[in-house]
Amino acid sequence: MARPYRSVLYIPAANARAMEKAQTLPADAIIFDLEDAVSPTEKRAARDHLAAALQNDYGERARIVRINALATEWGQDDARFCAALPAGQVDAVLLPKVDGPADLDALADLLPGLPLWAMMETPLGMLNAAQIAAHPRLQGMVMGTNDLAKELNSRFRADRLPMMAGLGLCLLAAKAHGTVIVDGVFNAFKDDEGLNAECQQGRDMGFDGKTLIHPAQLAIANQAFAPTEAEIDLARRQIDAFDQAVAAGKGVAVVDGKIVENLHVDTARKTLDRAQAIAGMTG
Repeated sequence: MARPYRSVLYIPAANARAMEKAQTLPADAIIFDLEDAVSPTEKRAARDHLAAALQNDYGERARIVRINALATEWGQDDARFCAALPAGQVDAVLLPKVDGPADLDALADLLPGLPLWAMMETPLGMLNAAQIAAHPRLQGMVMGTNDLAKELNSRFRADRLPMMAGLGLCLLAAKAHGTVIVDGVFNAFKDDEGLNAECQQGRDMGFDGKTLIHPAQLAIANQAFAPTEAEIDLARRQIDAFDQAVAAGKGVAVVDGKIVENLHVDTARKTLDRAQAIAGMTG
């Protein structure tokens, strides 16, 4: 059963109080951030704070550490820090500004035992998304829409039209290689209506969840990326109807006036598996 990634919350690794609070937040995953959320003067102290925090119990929440880019003065030390952590304290390491699979190769050499995630936030990364998603150590992709907008010099639009090419390329790559992919952040953390609209758009597109910058955004993302009661009910009825049709020697069923074939049943089973996994997280 796949782990849910409906809500992926960034937490500054320099903020010990925020990391402590994250143990009780209803997030599916936490990104402990050593990069953008930490000032240059706090980089080393942030590693010490993070080492202490990771000794605590975060339950079923996935623990991901975003390091600085390896080309920066902190990246190599961040990677060595992650490599030295006790087994089981971190579920993955997230590398920013991945342009191609060679970036992941360089990190993989420093982290022989940890899964890798990639920040997808550069035009070159968009164009190389398929090769990045195919990397044997990669398990997740995170859209960095703020940095991508900066690189594109695009204007903000509520419909995210300037982002669609990049979002689509990365989604196709992730789905082709069975990789988790989560949508970029929504900056206006007090705009619940706008956040919900963007979450619904991301869910419609096929994202597994959304990265978040504030705990107040968790409930909306968790609801948006979970199967609805109506979807769960339909999934059960599709499976039951198809099983009955097969038992009667038929290859298709009809539910609510629509044909149900093998592919619909496969989607229905995934819906129920997802609902069960979420129930296990919140149980």
